[in-house]
Amino acid sequence: MISLNIFLLGMPSPLSMALIVGALLLLFGGKKIPELMKGIGGGIKEFKKATKDEEKEAKKDEKLEEGN
Repeated sequence: MISLNIFLLGMPSPLSMALIVGALLLLFGGKKIPELMKGIGGGIKEFKKATKDEEKEAKKDEKLEEGN
């Protein structure tokens, strides 16, 4: 029971999710939300790409240091 409560601790309730969606509709309108989500998705994609590139560079640098 305790592990289930810890797992659900960070999850918002359905009521709070409905309030968030309602607030988004009021702020941006129905037509702007797809554009907003597309922008957020693109930002996440760029962030993942940048972190992946950094990891590759770090591994490359690590191999160079091991060689010396």
